[in-house]
Amino acid sequence: MEWEFDTLTLPRDFSRNVVTRMLVERAEVGGWELDRLRIGNDGVRRVVLRRKIIRARLTLFG
Repeated sequence: MEWEFDTLTLPRDFSRNVVTRMLVERAEVGGWELDRLRIGNDGVRRVVLRRKIIRARLTLFG
């Protein structure tokens, strides 16, 4: 299985509710899921999202 990753860096002044809404929207619209969330000592959130790469295959009927 192959995954596509996206990294976000969110400043500390974003509230928990704002971050939650942003991540939920990306999950619903883009099909992303949370892979990793780290909160640094400075309060900056580093978020890694992932989604499956679906490859189309050529099928021949004969």
